[in-house]
Amino acid sequence: MEEVLSNLQLESDPNLLVGSENWADAAVYRITPEIALVQTLDFFTPIVNDPYDFGRIAAANSFSDVYAMGGKPLTAMNIVCFPVKDMDKKILRSILEGGLEIIHKAGAVMVGGHSVEDTEIKYGLSVTGIVHPERFLTNTGAKSGDLLVLTKPLGTGILATALKAGKLNENETKGLTELMATLNREAAEAMIEAGVSACTDITGFGLMGHALEMAKASKVGLKIYADKVPVIPEAMNFASMGMIPAGSHYNQKFCSRHLDVASHIDPLLIDLLADAQTSGGLLISVPEERVNLLVERLLEKKTPAANIIGEVLSEPIGTIQIR
Repeated sequence: MEEVLSNLQLESDPNLLVGSENWADAAVYRITPEIALVQTLDFFTPIVNDPYDFGRIAAANSFSDVYAMGGKPLTAMNIVCFPVKDMDKKILRSILEGGLEIIHKAGAVMVGGHSVEDTEIKYGLSVTGIVHPERFLTNTGAKSGDLLVLTKPLGTGILATALKAGKLNENETKGLTELMATLNREAAEAMIEAGVSACTDITGFGLMGHALEMAKASKVGLKIYADKVPVIPEAMNFASMGMIPAGSHYNQKFCSRHLDVASHIDPLLIDLLADAQTSGGLLISVPEERVNLLVERLLEKKTPAANIIGEVLSEPIGTIQIR
């Protein structure tokens, strides 16, 4: 998309505080000295078989960009593609009901949306939230000496691939579904309480890709300790069986020239660091003196993970060392 967007003439606006630059998670537009809008849109094809669970996961994923900016969601609009002539409308209703459950959990209001007849199911949300114009977070604020904290384990892409291949049992499927349907609301609340430098959410580009975006946007280098990164227990086993989604291979290829990987690192761990996540956690850059408070708050709020996984370096800029 960088190549596609490179020659588009985008209008400037002094109230547009965050736009499409620096791989931002969402747009931030100031409407008063005290209030700015946070706006985002995300949707995708089903990754689980149950339509209600698919709706929950897609909705939770859509809210993540607002949480990553430190915003509070207010409204959500459905965006739906559905083969209405070939599939029972009850399936569509179930998807929307699952999304509505998560919208309510986020404390937001569903205000409408748009549907398109399509041969392939797609669902997600356009979400609008608010944040103070001087207190939002982006991926540009990571500072040398900060530590990196991750709030959900990796491996959802690998397990989703295993699910499609019929390799997951009932408990594994339930665990995967609940993890992806978990909002990043509590993690966002914890980081706001602790006071952090920068944040981004981990989705399709994997931890590796989104960390690289943070390094480039913040003009720093990152060091990730591979053995400290939380991983869904079953993911390593399925990775060893070759259940690696195509997106993960693309992520690894794209990031490869910006990586410095220690020779002893297990290649399967690299696959997991590049694993394309759905509704992943927040990657938070936090000053060292505040990291214990952040982890304490995350644990109090029972987020899926609260792991210190690395540190921010002054150089080399735009690179990731994996140790």
